[in-house]
Amino acid sequence: MIFEPRRSRFLAEINVIPLVDVVLVLLVIFMVTAPMLYRGMDISLPTSASNTIKPEIRAVLTIEKDQRLYLDKDQVSVDQLERKLRVMKAEHADVSLYLRADRDVPYGIVVQVMDGVKKAGIEKLGMVTDPTGPERVSEGAPLRHNQ
Repeated sequence: MIFEPRRSRFLAEINVIPLVDVVLVLLVIFMVTAPMLYRGMDISLPTSASNTIKPEIRAVLTIEKDQRLYLDKDQVSVDQLERKLRVMKAEHADVSLYLRADRDVPYGIVVQVMDGVKKAGIEKLGMVTDPTGPERVSEGAPLRHNQ
């Protein structure tokens, strides 16, 4: 019988269990210490009779597909809109209005509503849109790639 020398092979396996243990311990440590880091420094602030930061009043104006108009959750007509916005502007000088219009609403209606907002004296008007991404592209719009 002739014996051949054995080739020794190294068995290289990674034991994941200690890695998971360490990661869980670190997670618990960060969860406990994170609120302490946010606290900051203890200081005593001086008091002031005048408030320098004015709260901003935000309202949402919605135009549905069937051209119904809502100011926040209250349904209004185009004629009532300007009056309600003037009252809102008189109560709070710094009013921000956000316009949400369905994409199928005719452009003329949107312009008519925006005109009423400007006549009411509201200067801050924003448009609310949905973000466009690979998963949110409209049916008719082709994807554009920069080359």
